Amino acid sequence: MTTTTTADTTPRVWIGCLACYNEGRLVGDWHDASDADEITTADVHGSASSHEELWCFDLENIPVRREMSPNEAAEWGRVFDEVDEHQREALYAWIASGDYVAEGAGDLPSPSDFEERYCGHWDSFDDYARQLAEDTALMRDVPEEIVRYFDWDSWTRDLGFDYSTCGTDSGGVHVFRVL
Repeated sequence: MTTTTTADTTPRVWIGCLACYNEGRLVGDWHDASDADEITTADVHGSASSHEELWCFDLENIPVRREMSPNEAAEWGRVFDEVDEHQREALYAWIASGDYVAEGAGDLPSPSDFEERYCGHWDSFDDYARQLAEDTALMRDVPEEIVRYFDWDSWTRDLGFDYSTCGTDSGGVHVFRVL
């Protein structure tokens, strides 16, 4: 298994005043997504305001490509807060793949299902399969004369039906169990 250095993965949203936006003015600022539901119009304007509605017009490190309410942004932020920082890139990849498990009626991913399915970052799926064979003692009691004839390529290809992989920009793949 390989380790990677990750960039800042904190989910952030640009929260703006919807009334100002509709008037053609951009009034807002960037906030951590997990705190989005606590932002007020006074926070956005810098003082009390008669405007009532806020909206998240831009997103960072949230794997959906659309605007959303501050409440929904906070839910996304809290999902990522439940996962260790070093695994956020993998969670993002799992969600972006469309192969993830959603909680409830929405499209929020289940952090516990992610934890159960994530098998780590590997140079290749073949590396993962070889390590799995070693960890499970696949060939422990098989005589060496037979082991040398074992078709590793076919075994790895068949094993791949029980897993999904997502390539990374830094090289290698994230491996997930398909349950």
